Amino acid sequence: MATLAARSTRLAVDTNFLLGLAAGSEVILDALDVIRGRLDNPIVIVPPTVNIELGFEAASAPGSATGKAAITAMRQLRPAWGFKPVNLVPVGHGIVECVADKIRARGYLPEEERNDSHIIVEAALLDCTLLVTSDAHMLDAPQGPLRLLLSAHDLAAPLIVSPRKLARAFFR
Repeated sequence: MATLAARSTRLAVDTNFLLGLAAGSEVILDALDVIRGRLDNPIVIVPPTVNIELGFEAASAPGSATGKAAITAMRQLRPAWGFKPVNLVPVGHGIVECVADKIRARGYLPEEERNDSHIIVEAALLDCTLLVTSDAHMLDAPQGPLRLLLSAHDLAAPLIVSPRKLARAFFR
């Protein structure tokens, strides 16, 4: 008789989540406890643009608090936290670019928030149920229109949620 594989929940985290985790933020640690304790077999994905942002922060100001947190996050992603940094095949990067341009063109995110639009599309392309971020631009993006746009490209929109909201939902 065949056995069924354990169901898993894929979620993406933004750069600010990783920097907060590296800095020991209580809110981020509480959110991670919720993720690990309440979700079915969670797989925490670090999208390509988040990896790039971490590398930039680490290289541009390695002595600053943010640079040190970025270096710590890069070192801890897999061994300590068990997160999965991923990249996309070239066609995936093309899809991300195309859909992210539409997100900004429609005004769901400001034009200068290119990386944020990429992270949202990467999370959708990677089949993530949640995108955890503290970024106000992403949290304020109109969920309904964003869901319709992503759906038009055969992508399921992740629920964009803040670590604070995630932690508050279970730690009252």
